[in-house]
Amino acid sequence: MSDLILSIEDALVIIGNKPFFEDLTFHIHQGRKIALVGKNGAGKTTLMNLITGDKEIDDGKRWVLPGTTIGYMQQHIDPLPGQTVGEFVFTGLPAENDWEQAYKVQMIVEPLGLHADDLMEKLSGGLLRRAALARALVEEPDILLLDEPTNHMDLETIQWLEEYLKYYRGALLCVSHDRAFLGAITDRVFWLDRGKLKVSPQGFAHFEEWADGMIEQERRQLHNRARKVELEMEWANRGVKARVKRNVRRVQLARDEKAKLEADQKAFRRVVSKIKLPEVTVEESARNVVEFINVRKSYTNPETGREKIILDRFNMRIKRGDRIGIMGKNGSGKTSFLKMLIGESQPDGGK
Repeated sequence: MSDLILSIEDALVIIGNKPFFEDLTFHIHQGRKIALVGKNGAGKTTLMNLITGDKEIDDGKRWVLPGTTIGYMQQHIDPLPGQTVGEFVFTGLPAENDWEQAYKVQMIVEPLGLHADDLMEKLSGGLLRRAALARALVEEPDILLLDEPTNHMDLETIQWLEEYLKYYRGALLCVSHDRAFLGAITDRVFWLDRGKLKVSPQGFAHFEEWADGMIEQERRQLHNRARKVELEMEWANRGVKARVKRNVRRVQLARDEKAKLEADQKAFRRVVSKIKLPEVTVEESARNVVEFINVRKSYTNPETGREKIILDRFNMRIKRGDRIGIMGKNGSGKTSFLKMLIGESQPDGGK
């Protein structure tokens, strides 16, 4: 018995009176964990809308196993006046026993740094996104769609979400710029590239190696096509001795193939092009960018009146070319540190 729960085959999708996808085919199986990747504008949102049914295909076939539920993480939330986090998360779900709801609050809502009794209208933008994620997870759909779920999350919460999604029973399709996160949770990759969908049989952790192989294969194919077109154009440029239909048709086909090849080569060069950074000399790389000397920084919570110490007798030297990751829980002072780094904020003590 097949575990296929959703299928789209040979789909045509028209946007703005032009084909956006042609011959689009993909399948989602029960429990599959899929990374959806592609450049901005490649069609990731459109593909997710095809899955939910919010976007209809213009031709082809969309099939969903009867009874399959599809859920997604809301991107835009307008909190209702007086609505609590718990009310938002559990709205629309079948009535549950108190202990079941309390269990889900403890297992999902609280690990995301939320409190069920907090008012939605008082939450920051980052916490609103977490509430949307909690609602999606609590619903437990057969196909869960997530769009940048780790935005505004600290490392500890991301690690919790990774573990939760690894053992999620339903299928998952996730869009994220967090490469480590995608590598940890996925076992397939849907790659949207120049209007086509390519499927990697392994998770995102192996995507670069697989994509390099695909690019190299395409390079060889373009080389072979170029040689064939070159031979055809040499024949065409010698002139057609007999103006018979088959020769005229062959000349036109050679010219059409040459034009298509040039377009494909141009698109291929855009894909494989690399951004070249200016070289930095050894002398320049040794130059200090910023230095902290015995820096102290704190702020006072306006609601509680308590002082929060961010840095105390902090010393650090940053040089040109350093690559530094900043980690810490929400409210630990990451943004305050960056503001001091660029001079928007001054330390309370030190230099």
